[in-house]
Amino acid sequence: MSLKEALNWRSATKSFNGETIEQEKLHQILEAIRMAPTSSGLQPFKVFVLTDKEVREKLQPIAWGQQQILDASHILVFAAWDKISKDRVDSFFEYNNQVRNIPSSATDAYRLNLLDLLSKKSTEEQFVDASRQTYIALGFGLLAAAELKIDATPMEGFDTAALDELLGLKAHGLRSTVMMALGHRDHENDWWSKLERVRRPHEELFVEI
Repeated sequence: MSLKEALNWRSATKSFNGETIEQEKLHQILEAIRMAPTSSGLQPFKVFVLTDKEVREKLQPIAWGQQQILDASHILVFAAWDKISKDRVDSFFEYNNQVRNIPSSATDAYRLNLLDLLSKKSTEEQFVDASRQTYIALGFGLLAAAELKIDATPMEGFDTAALDELLGLKAHGLRSTVMMALGHRDHENDWWSKLERVRRPHEELFVEI
């Protein structure tokens, strides 16, 4: 499919048929998420790939009883750093310099400037910055899924504190932000996909200056 065709094909699937998606296609979606751009390249988040039935049964009431939690092939939970600490920044730049085979002196100025900017922000503001990056990655995952004709649904309807507790995120310095359900739509019962796509017209959405 072309990009336009993929975007028109996808919809926020409300009913999944329970089928498991191919491992190779899952890998491609995860790779698109991994390759998504992030501020300063920090990738300040982790993505939890949920398939365990017991965990998902515990997750469903946390997600307001949404059936997609049980019927989708996989549930991806995006969890952002709870703070962008000096240790985390330093660790990233150490890894960056190793991969690119450059001395630390080559990135010291940028790293120190970034740390100075972060020092002026509260822990909550740092978390908000990190959480924004998860939505960029989410978008890349949604687009990759559409290109592969895998149904995907972004999900914000859940109790973040309860999900953090379920997955033990606090111990890892993480807080949940958004989820994505992956699978194949139940064509008979997925009423949402049968509705006309509603988007504001181009001339109303975009402002040229």
